[in-house]
Amino acid sequence: MVGPDFSRPQAPTLQHYSADPLQRTVAASDQTELAAGAAQQLDHGLPVSARWWQSFDSATLNQLVAEAFRANPDLAAAQAALREASENMQAAHGALIPSISGGLDSKRQHSSSSGSSSSNGGRVYNTFNASVDVSYELDVFGGNRRAYEALQASHEYQQFELEASYLSLASNVINAAISEASYREQIATTKDIIQLQQQLLDILQTQFEFGSISQADVESQVASIAATQASLPPLQKSLALLRNQLAVYLGKAPSELSMDPITLDQLTLPQQLPLSLPSDLVAQRPDIRASAALMHQAAAEVGVATANQLPQFGITGSYGSEGNTFAELFSPGTLVWNLASSITQSIFDGGIKRHQTRASEAAYDQAQASYRSVVLSAFQDVANVLDALNYDAQTLRARVIAEEAATRSEKIADEQYKAGGTSYSTLLDAQKTLLNARLLRVQAQAARLTDTVALYQALGGGWWNRSGTPQAAAAALPVPASEPSATSQQ
Repeated sequence: MVGPDFSRPQAPTLQHYSADPLQRTVAASDQTELAAGAAQQLDHGLPVSARWWQSFDSATLNQLVAEAFRANPDLAAAQAALREASENMQAAHGALIPSISGGLDSKRQHSSSSGSSSSNGGRVYNTFNASVDVSYELDVFGGNRRAYEALQASHEYQQFELEASYLSLASNVINAAISEASYREQIATTKDIIQLQQQLLDILQTQFEFGSISQADVESQVASIAATQASLPPLQKSLALLRNQLAVYLGKAPSELSMDPITLDQLTLPQQLPLSLPSDLVAQRPDIRASAALMHQAAAEVGVATANQLPQFGITGSYGSEGNTFAELFSPGTLVWNLASSITQSIFDGGIKRHQTRASEAAYDQAQASYRSVVLSAFQDVANVLDALNYDAQTLRARVIAEEAATRSEKIADEQYKAGGTSYSTLLDAQKTLLNARLLRVQAQAARLTDTVALYQALGGGWWNRSGTPQAAAAALPVPASEPSATSQQ
């Protein structure tokens, strides 16, 4: 077969994702009971679970992912694209074997004849013909085989595109649930802060009326309340948009979404995390495998274009019977047959085939460069996640320390207020400081959870450790009574 013989690029020999030494243990807080506060261990020997989302130990998360697998329209489109590629591949295989067709026809015709006794100077007669025709294009230079190889590669590409769709959908659903929990806690905390600020404003207005403070002190507190209130609508907007997006992930209209809210305390941070070697990552990431399939397809299409420049060989044959009546068709003496061969070669086409071949070679070069880019991006993804795991753990540790200090300060202020040693406004300030610290801690908790999701996604999602399809696993789970199944929605 003409054209390049494709082989998957060799795995890189890299042993590390970044120049800095890998920190195998990341810890955020000594309070292991705090959601997302436990230490995490990175283990090269730990396999990536195909159902990695179950490591968060949340039945609600598991149900959301299952519902998305059942009903998401983008996932259904990816599944249909795979079926289409499979049928096209099977159709192309037919070009590799002879084509056989059968025919039966009858004719009634008139022919002129000077010696005929017919009144109109001719004769009318019937002919019947039954035949089997065989045609075969000799694939001397492998053009048809290369075309079939290209469609095999296209089918493989759609397979890994589907795996990437499963992985992306599961990650998006879980990140949406985590973000929703974070937004809800941030909104609740912000409302508590506004309430405390309003209480303090009431105190300041009373003091102003008695002449203890100036109008400027009151207006300063009004501005502080307004600033805090201004931060509330963006959080509410983000939550609303997130809920709408989550509904679409689940294959629903936003008005159809009904689910109990998840809190961060209901999610367990996985403490043992897998970490694949760079040499293994290229075989695990669906986007890398899909890019390799595109490179394979481009290589095969170079062979197709090259073969089209060369002579085309064909063989055709027919075997049958012919008679003037249907009863004569298969009687002795009615046998007809023919056998033919052909060679065709383009002599002048204005350089069309030559330039098509060069274009396919350029497309192959482009696919090779794109593959290298995808591999480098995959390594970058893992390196970014490893850095995020470490630094976000440090951030959460600092937030927890700040919240603990604010808690102690609020407790002291409360005791002093009860003993008459401090004012109520001082207590309210301490409580506001505590709530602000809690607000930042919630954000840091959510970051650690989403970092873990990002790690599983960056490692490829564990599809190679799965038997069956996620769709089949989702179908085996019960559908909540309050939510229609994907079948009923269709």
